[in-house]
Amino acid sequence: MVLRLYTVGATLLIVIALSLHDVPVYSADPEAVTDFVVPGDVNASSLDGSFFTSPLLRTDKIEKGDTRNVTRIPVNSTVFPALKGLGVSFSLVQYPPQTFNGLHIHPRGAELLYVVQGVLDMGFIDSTNKLFIQSLQKGDVFVVPTGLVHFQINRDKNQTCKTVAAFSSSNPGIIRLRNNIFKSGISDAVLEKSFGVSADTIKALEGS
Repeated sequence: MVLRLYTVGATLLIVIALSLHDVPVYSADPEAVTDFVVPGDVNASSLDGSFFTSPLLRTDKIEKGDTRNVTRIPVNSTVFPALKGLGVSFSLVQYPPQTFNGLHIHPRGAELLYVVQGVLDMGFIDSTNKLFIQSLQKGDVFVVPTGLVHFQINRDKNQTCKTVAAFSSSNPGIIRLRNNIFKSGISDAVLEKSFGVSADTIKALEGS
């Protein structure tokens, strides 16, 4: 199976572009002023333990994951309302053999990733444009500060890697840089000037 990596050219262009701009400031979850947030259409007195329980990660749903692509099952305030205002969430992420989770950002939360099974290469780029990368083994934990560009690669040819990624936000969000830059409708002229490349190169990246 061919390792699903974006083109080297696309990756380098994105990293160069990021290094030319100021690092944005991201907001965090607001300070909690109540024990938990009750949905507006719900009577608080009617709540019971089921409100604080989510079945999203039951085994049958996990094991039927995609065997060719990275599978992400988020448990955030969008799908689990009890998390709203608590400043926490997580995702179960599975990386089949030789798959790649491309350059992306979580704009509203730091990520703490725990390797449950397999091995995983994970790295991020800080605001000084320094790359930090580590080969993670089962039981390892790796942290990515809020808003920094990062990626994961399972280079193993046979074993699926399973991870749990916790976040310091009830809805950390995800921005995939390739789509954010080349699939968002930004003028080709702006992209050409930003990256210092030809129109043909931009067209190739938009179509890849």
